[in-house]
Amino acid sequence: MRNEARQRGILRVYLGASPGVGKTFAMLDEGQRRAARGTDVVIGYVETHGRVHTEEQIGELEVIPRRSIEHKGTVHQEMDLDAVLVRHPEVVLVDELAHTNIPGAQNEKRWQDVEALLDAGICVITTVNIQHLESLNDVVESITGIRQQETVPDKVVRQADAIELTDMSPQALRRRMAHGNIYAPDKVDAALSQFFREGNLTALRELALLWLADRVDEGLDRYRDQHGIDSTWAARERIVVAVTGGPESEVLLRRAARIASRIGGGEWLALYVTRGDGLVQMDPARLHKLHVMTEDMGGTFHTVVGDDPATAILEFAKAENATQVLIGASRRGRISTLANPGIGEIVISESGDIDVHIVTHDQARRKHRNIRGTPELSRRRLAYGYAMGALGPLVLSALLLATPDFHGLPTESMLYMALVVATAITGGLRPAIVSAFVSGFALNFFFTPPFHRLTVASGENAFALVLFVIVAIAVSSVVDLAARRTVQAEKASAEADALTVLSHSLLHAGDMRTLLASACELFGMRGAAIIGTDGEITIGYGAPIPNLDAADVSVKVDDESHLALIGRSLAAADQRLLKAYAAHASVLGERRRAMKASSERRVLEETDRTRTALLAAVSHDLRSPLAAVKAAVSSLRNDQIAWSPEDEETLLATVEEGADRLDDLVANLLDMSRLQMGAINAHVDEVELEATIQTALSSLVGRERVDTDVADDAALVVADAGLLERVVANLAGNALAYASADSRVRVDASAAGTRALIRVIDTGPGVPLDQRERLFEPFQRLGDVPRGEGIGLGLAVARGLTEAMGGTLTVEDTPGGGLTFVLDLPLTGTVLDGGQT
Repeated sequence: MRNEARQRGILRVYLGASPGVGKTFAMLDEGQRRAARGTDVVIGYVETHGRVHTEEQIGELEVIPRRSIEHKGTVHQEMDLDAVLVRHPEVVLVDELAHTNIPGAQNEKRWQDVEALLDAGICVITTVNIQHLESLNDVVESITGIRQQETVPDKVVRQADAIELTDMSPQALRRRMAHGNIYAPDKVDAALSQFFREGNLTALRELALLWLADRVDEGLDRYRDQHGIDSTWAARERIVVAVTGGPESEVLLRRAARIASRIGGGEWLALYVTRGDGLVQMDPARLHKLHVMTEDMGGTFHTVVGDDPATAILEFAKAENATQVLIGASRRGRISTLANPGIGEIVISESGDIDVHIVTHDQARRKHRNIRGTPELSRRRLAYGYAMGALGPLVLSALLLATPDFHGLPTESMLYMALVVATAITGGLRPAIVSAFVSGFALNFFFTPPFHRLTVASGENAFALVLFVIVAIAVSSVVDLAARRTVQAEKASAEADALTVLSHSLLHAGDMRTLLASACELFGMRGAAIIGTDGEITIGYGAPIPNLDAADVSVKVDDESHLALIGRSLAAADQRLLKAYAAHASVLGERRRAMKASSERRVLEETDRTRTALLAAVSHDLRSPLAAVKAAVSSLRNDQIAWSPEDEETLLATVEEGADRLDDLVANLLDMSRLQMGAINAHVDEVELEATIQTALSSLVGRERVDTDVADDAALVVADAGLLERVVANLAGNALAYASADSRVRVDASAAGTRALIRVIDTGPGVPLDQRERLFEPFQRLGDVPRGEGIGLGLAVARGLTEAMGGTLTVEDTPGGGLTFVLDLPLTGTVLDGGQT
């Protein structure tokens, strides 16, 4: 009996970042390999775009004839779906998955044709570019300025049985384009300056790699689920940061973003665990703020339900195949942590092969924030110590009296001694002395004969009691001294850390405001400022300090200023560290003054260099046309020579040419002076580009060698007509000067999104890549020293005027040799100066 349930075909997709990377060639190569192995392979539809190597790759493969469809008086060719279904091969090659079929075809989209083939049990190999995926349409438009009209749903590609990335570096792809291996030669220049810009190609390539990486992650997750694998596979660094909604949450999110940014291909996820009883733990507005902050920094925000936060965090991390977990340091005290381990301790103990980072924050340090100003022993510790010293011996005595058969006087003495030592550890020396005397009284009264009396029958026992008190006091003194030395060591460590931070910031050019913030943090102050001897506040941080007298503490920075702080008085021991801050502030001040002097010196040097270059240029380039004009005029005024009309015309032309050169030179000098002074004011309006270009070219010598082509969609731009004429004239004049006498210069314009791209293309000698930015510096004439005319200001003026109009001027290679200047200006409809043009 025939099985009516036909098995679905296998879909293989060749994914590319842009046209020209070789997807169709790879698809045909795969078809050739399968045909060589005896598989029945046919070509349903292949678009070669006239590329010779792609057409050769078809070889002996069978091609299903296309179907002709007439639409609006034009005959179009589409894949004949019915013919492929009747032929029913094992594998069919179908190019351009996102293609929209001509009305009259069986399906609206080619991906629907592919679905029909798969449902019929035919395996399909197809191609698609990353910019045609529906979910990435807006992203691609923001990158390239072009919205793709033909798209394919992501799920169609995601459900493919195999996806293979056809990759090529942007530089190699642009070389292919320049060599004519992708588009026809007449389309190369426009393509290189629009869609095929190196930045566009790099961004699209990254999109393709990231999209495919997500697809690989989905496959990895399915495999792990199918095989019951719970352990982490660190194929990619993935960081989970747990937030509680408290003030420290922002610190944790920023730390996770910084860690992920240092890891190539790493990603991070913020996690908030809500209670299972439905009670709200965080203000919804606060939750929304953290959500937005996470997405702004490149992460994703997730919320899960769990009664045990530690377990929920670990389960989520393992489900996401995370390699690192970030948790804020606990705000609970040490004693409560020992009695009941917190989330951090549980996560660390049960994390397995997941790395756990405990991140400190202000809330965790709140109790120890002002380590310089806290007493050596807090009042609470002293209270606990006195309570232990007074009541502890009585409690111990009651326990010993209840168990008289289990101990003797030596054991009882050692137990009281241990109590004294514990009191010294808790409250210091004074509570320990109290404990020693109370313990001695209890030992005498309850356990030394005669019992229940404050007398001692034996002299040996009396000596033992005295010795007990002396030893107890001595031991408690040692313990107290050790505790206080520990506190002093912590202070010294904090001071050393502060000095280390100061030294590090000094070596790495820290700023004064950071220094003041650090001082406030270390000393527990509300505000800090640098105040001059005249009362002027140079810079401040935190709470304002109106004058030097209002400061709680101040220290001299130099002869002209003081470092002042407000918040509390400082102990004498803190003065040394405060002076270190003052010394650092002095160094920062000296550095700032030195940088200012260096900047002023550079300005003077640049002015001197400009003046020298200007004088050198003027001495030659102004004198040459003046000499020519003077010679021509002197000749015309010489009565001893009878000039023919032709000679007079030649001499007058010389005068006119020299005057024009002088006019151009002076105009460029004036423009450069205005640009350097910021006195250029562009009056932008709607400008007809074709007419402006023709006007700019009309005054150029050799204008008959210039070809122009302005696309209809770039006919109107937003610019200053006069400035735009100067820019085009300077660029075209430069191209004519450096192109060979028998070559032509091309000026064309096209639209790219909301911008117009005006290209001035020459086939001259070109300029090395490392020297191109020098083209736009004043008084630069790269390669034109033997024959150069002008003083090297034309391109500098062109860029300055372009930027004044809100545009950009860049330079790139001309395919085949030469330079192409690209002038980028907004098209009409762009909002400028608050109005609609």
